Amino acid sequence: MSVYLRRGCGAALAYAVATQGALADLTANDVWADWKAYMGGMGYTVSGDESTSGDVTTISNMVMSMVAPDSDSRVSLVVPEMTLTENGDGTVQIAFPESFPITIEGTGDGEAFSVEMLYITEALDMVVSGTPEDMTYDYSAASIGLELASLDVEGEDIPEDALDVDFKINDLSGQSRMQIGENREINQTFKAADLVYNLAFQDPESGEDARVNGKLDQLDFEGDTVVPAEFDLENIRSIYDAGFAASGTFTYGSGSTEIAGVSEGESFSMGSSSEGGRFAGSIDAQRIVYDLEQNSTKLAVTTADLPFPIEIAMENAGLKFEFPIEASDEIQPFGIGVNLTEFTMSDVLWSMFDPAEALPRDPATIALDATGTAKVLVDFMDPDVAETLESGDIVPGELHSLKINELLVSLVGAELTGDGDFTFDNTNTEEFGGMPTPTGEANLRLAGANALLDKLIGMGFVSEEDALGARMMMGLMAVPGEEPDTLNSKIEFTEDGQIIANGQRIK
Repeated sequence: MSVYLRRGCGAALAYAVATQGALADLTANDVWADWKAYMGGMGYTVSGDESTSGDVTTISNMVMSMVAPDSDSRVSLVVPEMTLTENGDGTVQIAFPESFPITIEGTGDGEAFSVEMLYITEALDMVVSGTPEDMTYDYSAASIGLELASLDVEGEDIPEDALDVDFKINDLSGQSRMQIGENREINQTFKAADLVYNLAFQDPESGEDARVNGKLDQLDFEGDTVVPAEFDLENIRSIYDAGFAASGTFTYGSGSTEIAGVSEGESFSMGSSSEGGRFAGSIDAQRIVYDLEQNSTKLAVTTADLPFPIEIAMENAGLKFEFPIEASDEIQPFGIGVNLTEFTMSDVLWSMFDPAEALPRDPATIALDATGTAKVLVDFMDPDVAETLESGDIVPGELHSLKINELLVSLVGAELTGDGDFTFDNTNTEEFGGMPTPTGEANLRLAGANALLDKLIGMGFVSEEDALGARMMMGLMAVPGEEPDTLNSKIEFTEDGQIIANGQRIK
């Protein structure tokens, strides 16, 4: 349900854009005709009463509605009146009421439901210019927001204060260009001073409640989307096969969230903050790419069970991945990266398991950067694939190569670094219990392991016997390094299934 709401609102808001300097005269009818064509192509039924007086065209009782595929849910946007004014210079001014409803109706778990949101604007200004085949929209507003107006569920008495939703973007401006050819190409930019959101939930029967208040500052977005001229909404694969593609980068300067409530009779609260971040992503018929990053994150949690807050912090947190998603006989590249840098905990939290401060409390870091190649055997855009994968009767892909460009694990005084490069024989799965046979080598360096084991023994976390077993394993797999308490290991996998550690065969 929410997917179609986001797509519907996004498609509608994409029309709130323009630029200066018209290339040719654009009429109100051109704009309205393209609205109907675009929204109709997205699966919406568009209707409205049209009337023209001089340079002003008025669309009264405008309704855009869509039934979500494979469900009984319907999304509707009802605009009492929209005006399109021809400015005399080849541009068209678009005006909306300060608020209008967005309604979602459907059936869930056998019960009918209805949700109405109010779309609220302040000082919204929109102009469109260009030609019917190349329109550029420009908009600005003091604020644009969504508020929950009502929630009705069949057979349930829901108090008005049971759920509250308030979402607002302030001091915003943006621009979007729509070029209409074989496909529709949309180029967008967007800036805003901040985004503020407030959510509240209260269960009158149990007394449980939760409140979420958050803010993001200095928003910035730019992205490109290709929307096919024709596609089958019932088949998501067809949308991508027809040429759909999207890419974009969203950044923010700082953020904060406060959560508080009551659960099972106990109060809790949580606060988080960051000094900015970014999200970049792209998707098309062949690949999906994500790149997320957050800077200087802090988190504090308080519960009734603990008389003090649990505080943690991280200088940088990042996740990247790039994966092929289309079944193909071709071997395709992929990549993944994880970065958790300078993770720290408060001394109060440390003292819960290390009151004597036996362990070093230096910031911890975990980093991994890996690339490789694989053959995708299933089409991940096919809705039936998920059910097939859950059965476990099909292998989604074949791993053909893997290169570990960076491996770093640094915490409590020990540090593991390494790299590796492997290829995999998918025709030989006998040597490693059903896995393809690897060929290649990994080079690892471990520092501070023996000192850490001694400290864990002294704290009672590890027994002498277990520590002895760990040291014997390290002696088998590694050799002493040049520096004190360091171990180096070169692990080789041969084509005939052997494993060699530092020149000694162990398999």
